Amino acid sequence: MIGRRSQIGFNQRIRLDWLEQTANLILAGNDKTSINDSLQDLLIDKVSVGGKSVRGNREKVITILVKTWLTVPREREELRDKGLEILQKLPHKDRIAVHWCMVLAAYPFWGVVAEHTGRLLRLQGTAAAAHVQRRVREQYGERETTSRAARRVLRSFIDWGVLDETHNKGVYGYGHQYRVEEPELIAWMVEASLRARSNGSAAIRDLLSSPTIFPFRLARVSAKHLACVSPRVHILRHGLTDELVMLRKEGPS
Repeated sequence: MIGRRSQIGFNQRIRLDWLEQTANLILAGNDKTSINDSLQDLLIDKVSVGGKSVRGNREKVITILVKTWLTVPREREELRDKGLEILQKLPHKDRIAVHWCMVLAAYPFWGVVAEHTGRLLRLQGTAAAAHVQRRVREQYGERETTSRAARRVLRSFIDWGVLDETHNKGVYGYGHQYRVEEPELIAWMVEASLRARSNGSAAIRDLLSSPTIFPFRLARVSAKHLACVSPRVHILRHGLTDELVMLRKEGPS
């Protein structure tokens, strides 16, 4: 693994409403300082209560929130802007798909944990935390920091309601499932998924049913239609039936 895909980054338990608040602050036109101050106020009685550490868990949570929605690199600015646009159109209950995929694009580690969780759920209907952590350590190394980060991502999945705890400790089942029908949102989710991949391309059928988006059931749409909806992706036919979706390369600035 190379580059940002070898970095964990996402090592805190993040609640969905915190991401929602961050996006709303951006939509309201707040600058970075105001957003940071607002998030400090939001989290003061929720994370690192009474803590005085300069880089305590509260500051780490804020870093994740800000890197997901605000301080994105140039190549993800259009994705972020489109995501904010889509958020404003969606009912509150359906916004989870946008936040999920923005985290996925910003933190590939989130996607790795989701991928192993989703695969186990499909195979046997449940996912044991120990099994997910073992598979993640195979990619990120036998470190306690890896297991701890994976546990926190799994706890985030539970907080978001997409995993349910079973009567067996450390074993989880499917939580709430979301059906996604809107082509504009599907195209955007596909682009976000591509941003999380090291090669920026994948077969359309794999993207629409990827275990990294296990809480969502995407309607079947053609690759051609996705390319029409999103100007940032294009299609490459591979063989007689396979269609690859790829990120368009940006021209020189």
